[in-house]
Amino acid sequence: MTDLELLAPARNADIGIAAIDCGADAVYIAGPAFGARQAAGNSMEDVRRLCAYARRYGARIFLTLNTILYDEELPAARRILEEAEDAGVDAIIAQDPAVLKMTGLPVHASTQCAIRTPERARFLEDLGFSRLVLEREMSLEEIVAIRKAVSCELEFFVHGALCVCYSGNCYLSEHIAGRSANRGACIQACRSLYDLVDDTGKVLVRNKALLSLKDYNLSERLGDLAGSGICSFKIEGRLKNISYVRNVTRYCSAMLDTLVGEHPESFRRSSFGMVEGGFTPDPDKTFNRGYTQLYLDGKRSGWSSMEATKSMGEAIGTVTGVKTNPGKGNQGSIRIEVRLDHPSTTLRNGDGFSFVSGDRNEIVGFRGDVCTGSSIICKDVPGIHPGARLFRNMDAAFEKELEGNLPSRRIPVGVRIKVLDEGGERILRIEAASQDGRTAGTVLHAGDVTASNQERMKALFASQVSKASGIFSFRLESLESEDGSLPLLPASALNSIRRDLAVKLDGAPCPKRPMKAAGARIDDGKAVFSGTATYKENIANHVTESVYKKAGASSVEPAFELGHPHGAELMRTRYCIRYELGLCPVRQGAAAPRPLILVNNGRSYSLDFDCKHCEMVLRAAGPREASGMMPPSRQ
Repeated sequence: MTDLELLAPARNADIGIAAIDCGADAVYIAGPAFGARQAAGNSMEDVRRLCAYARRYGARIFLTLNTILYDEELPAARRILEEAEDAGVDAIIAQDPAVLKMTGLPVHASTQCAIRTPERARFLEDLGFSRLVLEREMSLEEIVAIRKAVSCELEFFVHGALCVCYSGNCYLSEHIAGRSANRGACIQACRSLYDLVDDTGKVLVRNKALLSLKDYNLSERLGDLAGSGICSFKIEGRLKNISYVRNVTRYCSAMLDTLVGEHPESFRRSSFGMVEGGFTPDPDKTFNRGYTQLYLDGKRSGWSSMEATKSMGEAIGTVTGVKTNPGKGNQGSIRIEVRLDHPSTTLRNGDGFSFVSGDRNEIVGFRGDVCTGSSIICKDVPGIHPGARLFRNMDAAFEKELEGNLPSRRIPVGVRIKVLDEGGERILRIEAASQDGRTAGTVLHAGDVTASNQERMKALFASQVSKASGIFSFRLESLESEDGSLPLLPASALNSIRRDLAVKLDGAPCPKRPMKAAGARIDDGKAVFSGTATYKENIANHVTESVYKKAGASSVEPAFELGHPHGAELMRTRYCIRYELGLCPVRQGAAAPRPLILVNNGRSYSLDFDCKHCEMVLRAAGPREASGMMPPSRQ
């Protein structure tokens, strides 16, 4: 039996609690520092509060401490790790092996560790990581190869934003602004607009987000991933708001429930409780740049969101007219007329809309103040024009549902009741067992009066016991009587039985299903590293340097953030601009290519194409390249 885990993001404790309520088996959250998202730090008291809530359902909390660490930061990192263990955190997500030496908690190798080969996976497992968070840009075949190479747990992203570069090895932000993605300060240069220029200075593409990818959505592929050896399905989004996390978590949880329901002999959820009622999730109605399954099937095409780096939302129609709104009290507002794609579409006050500005090729968003039929009254919107395709990127009615119509997560409890005669007195002996193995019991004096209508009494037992109380959902499994008759009891007495059982069960600790322990410790000497540990290993402190040397590294280079090595790759990716534009000479039969550069705000970046591995490499362009005098392309 394999435990499957839905792992949800949390910017703060309240969002983490919302994720658990919507079906998350685990939540990852940052502590006060070193969490790879500088805008998403939390006090340890809030982490403690989230851990206490998760404990009720046997859910887990993982603390992200996944930046590279400088020597002077190691004492502070150690203190956070000690506080995390005291707060009840279940595991740490880290990229720096130094963390393995500072905590007794299980440590998961972050996606920042750039794990995409069996050799890399074995090295990190042998260091002592108990779980590996794999690269997103992988195929099922490659996942299976890693599964065969290691025995530790494997985690994979299934929803959310995609970095175009292999995780942990993107240095573009650090190169441009001194803000490192490995330090939680990425400027998201991949979402910027670029010109694509050849070596003659000819502009092939102008003002497009040529490095921006669509968002990941593998919610329909959970079965394939589980069959390939993935046990944890991760949702990206530690900077996303609570409505996003609720919607996506609820949707993915339902998909995972379906998978478990179809294969009960093979899979089960790693935490307890069933989510029922509330809003109907719809990932298309929440922030996304369009969806892709990327390289999961070993194929490529249609990965780019170069036309829209923000959430466009659902296409609803075409603008047919724009005019100043003459209505009273509407000075400065306009009326937009729309030809709706579907007559059934209903526009509502407060809906958010977007379109692509024709002159700037940028996404412009605006809020509809008054929406009637196919008309939108709003403040003036620069660039809106007849013919513009209009999208709805915020459905006010759906957002209201996400805020007010919340689901309930309850742990199933089976109840057995026996009517007995003890010493001439009729009693009820009641036993309850929850889905997670907790038990509770009670004895109730039933009195001497026998119900005159036995069928009605039996129905009353079933209806009053089989209800929800607290976090538990009770179901009467059996009702037996020694003499074949039931006592006459009021509904209030039966409700009291259920509430008493709920208090007793909630007072007992909810057991957690065990996570797989690490098969090695960092000082075991099992890990072997051959050759030079380059800047791509992100080594920024003496502890990690010693780890690599002990593993056999012939030499150790400092992290890019500490050295900016000359000619370094700023980015390597499976995404290929030439392929995306139909210009690939190897797989698309395009004409022999000219050397290409990307240009943004006066900065130039050369593009190399490693066709043997079907990868694209971005580097800072030299003076000759930047001036259009590029050398022959390296392939």
